[in-house]
Amino acid sequence: MADQTPVAKESGLRLSRAAAARIRDLIKEEGNSALKLRVHISGGGCSGFQYGFGLEEEVKKGDEVIQQNGVTVIVDPMSLAYLEGAEVDYAEDIRGERFIIRNPNAVTTCGCGSSFTA
Repeated sequence: MADQTPVAKESGLRLSRAAAARIRDLIKEEGNSALKLRVHISGGGCSGFQYGFGLEEEVKKGDEVIQQNGVTVIVDPMSLAYLEGAEVDYAEDIRGERFIIRNPNAVTTCGCGSSFTA
């Protein structure tokens, strides 16, 4: 069952203003102010682990709730261990539009930056 009273904590995961602005835009497009950005790590990708992003309403038991720059990000405990000290950013360039994670815990990353080795 979802934790109905999430508490925002000080976390080592940071959110850039550009990422926050894009999250606000996505939430507005969806028409649901209860949405939050979930950031997670999963096995796979060309370097071993890959980053994932999604909009969700539900905060699950044990999730870290991070409120920065006017938006809420949720991260499960396993993913947060790999994301301590990292920054979620948003970029628009020749490769397209995407969220980027600048992760000091990554030993190596793939060429596109969507996967890493810890």
